[in-house]
Amino acid sequence: MKNRYCLLSLALALSLQSWAQKQDDMKQTVEYLASQQLGGRYPGTAGDTLASEFITKKLCDLRLKPIVKGKKKIGYFQDFTYGKTKEEERTTHNIIAVLPGKDKKLRNEFIVVGSHYDHLGMGGKGSGSRRPDTLGVHPGADDNASGDAVVLELAKYFKKERAKRSIIFAFFGAEEQGLIGSKNFLEWMKKDDAKRINLPADKKGVVAMVNLDMVGRMRDNAMSVSGTGTSSDFKAMAEAVAEQTKLNISCTPDGYGPSDHASFVAQEIPVLFLTTGGHMEYHTPDDVPATLNYDGMQQTFDFSKELITRIANMPTTPNYISVPSTNKMKHGRFKVTLGLMPDVMGASRIPGLRADIVVAGKSAHNAGIRSGDIIQEINGKPVTNMDDYMQRLSELEPDTTVPVKVLRNEETLTFDVYLMPAKKK
Repeated sequence: MKNRYCLLSLALALSLQSWAQKQDDMKQTVEYLASQQLGGRYPGTAGDTLASEFITKKLCDLRLKPIVKGKKKIGYFQDFTYGKTKEEERTTHNIIAVLPGKDKKLRNEFIVVGSHYDHLGMGGKGSGSRRPDTLGVHPGADDNASGDAVVLELAKYFKKERAKRSIIFAFFGAEEQGLIGSKNFLEWMKKDDAKRINLPADKKGVVAMVNLDMVGRMRDNAMSVSGTGTSSDFKAMAEAVAEQTKLNISCTPDGYGPSDHASFVAQEIPVLFLTTGGHMEYHTPDDVPATLNYDGMQQTFDFSKELITRIANMPTTPNYISVPSTNKMKHGRFKVTLGLMPDVMGASRIPGLRADIVVAGKSAHNAGIRSGDIIQEINGKPVTNMDDYMQRLSELEPDTTVPVKVLRNEETLTFDVYLMPAKKK
């Protein structure tokens, strides 16, 4: 009994040590990629190059296979150029590494585990910054150094614990410019390129894609998982892993959305998209490493590891199911805007929809609503989820005032909100 107790104690100590080391490694990755030195990782800049070299060295140290013949430094790069005019042209790359599967038959099927490593650079008008009039480094700690850090840890894990299927670890460039890197990767996979030595003959060899984007700000042990309807086993799989890892997940069937997984579902490849949601620092200079929840990133790693393991070891190939987009939140469809970003994960355990980001100077903020408030009624009608919220917006007219009931801590408050017109695209 004494020996068994000692062995259990040793195992617990080693587990805690491994947990701490993993968190420390992820934190170091985020702190470097989101450092001022890298200047916001805008495609084609010196910061983009430094980020690429950092990620490539990590993959090289793991002795993962590069994708093309040539020197190791460039063997992981899939270069591409984008831009509407010669003056706007930029050259950057995706960073791709391959881990062959251990099953002789299933190793010919590939799962892409991906994140994007680029960001907004110095911001400014037209950059996607939420402070377009402020020039300054947009570090992109959560968006998406957090995803890069977790994917690197997943590469480290699967290098030791080999799966039956092969895994492509992909770090996409120019995501912020319109998913350009992931689209380019899939176009490249259609071509007969003799330089490719460790990838499938074409994109049909890719049987699933798991995308991690903004996974650094977990709250209430909650995560959003999109794409759970794109293959018949995905939803049950995600829910089983959530129960195992003690996470609260919100499942969305379709695989569309503003991140690289959308490029894959457009090519009829089943996808899963993991995110911990938006926040006030999103696309601003304040998205810095100190704001991240590293315990939550560890939870994301644990969830992702188990989920990918199940997909990679499935006895049959994941089937693809076409699921229409449920993303109806487009300003052009509504006449009004409240000036807030709702909780797309539906993570609140209290009936209603949490306001994740309430933008200063907009309708909701001017009325007194604050980030974290849980919207329960708009204009006297209940709001219990995202669909209710969108329905309420569709019923409203600009330049009118409506009551909005919210729950703040344990207090119910009602604010009269003057509705501004939504901007037309």
